[in-house]
Formats: sequence, C-alpha cells, structure tokens
Amino acid sequence: MQVWASQGYFVFFANIYGSDGQGKDYANMRGHWGREDYEDLLKFTDAVLAKIPQIDAGRLGITGGSYGGYMTNWVIGHTDRFKAAASQRPMSNLLSDAFMSDVGPWDDLYSIDANNLDEKLDYAWQQSPLKYAKNVTTPTLFIHSLEDYRCPLPEGMQMFRALLYYGVESRMCLFKGENHELSRSRQPKHQIRRLKEITAWFDQHLR
Repeated sequence: MQVWASQGYFVFFANIYGSDGQGKDYANMRGHWGREDYEDLLKFTDAVLAKIPQIDAGRLGITGGSYGGYMTNWVIGHTDRFKAAASQRPMSNLLSDAFMSDVGPWDDLYSIDANNLDEKLDYAWQQSPLKYAKNVTTPTLFIHSLEDYRCPLPEGMQMFRALLYYGVESRMCLFKGENHELSRSRQPKHQIRRLKEITAWFDQHLR
C-alpha cells in the first residue's frame, strides 16, 4: 500500500465484516461470504469518496489476496464500478477448492455453513465467484504461485480463463518457487516483481 501511495494513488482499506477487531460475532463469516462483507466494502468505498473528493470515482481499482482474492473476484462479478482489479492467490470455485486445498474441505464447508458438500451444492456454486464471471467487465490481473496449495493454481486459472472466454481483458502472472505466502515471506525479487505487475496494471487502466 505504501508503494502505491508513493506512486500517487489514494489507497484505502477497511476491516469489513468478517475482519478481526470488532468481536467474534462481527468476525464470524460462516455462511455469509459475499454478502455483508461485499455490502460493507461498497459502503466504505462510498464513505471514502464522500470524505475525499480528490479521488476520481471513475478510476477505482481493487486488489486483495487469498480471501481478499475471493472478494476481488466476487466484487467484479457483481459491480462494474471498479475499473481495474488485481486478484491475488484467489479462490473462485468453492466446489473445486473444497477438494484441492491442502486444508481439506473443512474451510470451504465452513464458508457455506455445511457439514458436507452434498448438503449445499447449489449454495456452494451460488457463492462461487466463477458463477458470475459472465457479468465481469473489469480488466483483471491474476497473481498466483505455482506451489500454492492453500488456494491452488486452478482456482486462479478458472477465473482467468472464464474472463478470457467472455472477452474481458485479463493477464495471469505466475511465480515459480513460491507458495501462498507470496505477499509475505517470499523471495525479494518476486515481491518486487509482484508489486511491479500490479502497479503496471493499475497504471495502464486507471491513469
């Protein structure tokens, strides 16, 4: 965020519904993915725009990693107000992620409030950003690590290929030798490249 601020961008972020710091009930996302969190994000964006009129509402970008990648994919499938997106190590399909992630199906079952996937197959698909790929118009960059077993590569690849199928400008940037920790404990050269890729994408579409 400091890198983008140094490049002249207004950068804002918030503890939306599901985040830490406001008690267990606020942080409990079981069965709520893509609902209150999405609404909170848009409300917060509106509040920031109202408070800081220098921000151009017609040139907004969005990015996030892991659950933030899921949220980025979800947002671009439900609104066109963001003109560029960078989806980092995302989930896109709860049906496939449930049996590919190294944590097993439990995290995805938690997200849909189910004991087993058969209970809520339709709901799992409804809560999958891939279902809404046909609605996306936002140019989107995907960042993924080849050795990411938490949010496996097919989760990013599915959304990427779906956007290409629907004619949306997209780019996939892959990092060999990295895992789910790409934005945290990572090789410095890859962290630099990651930041350059996202910054270049935003420069291309937001400036």
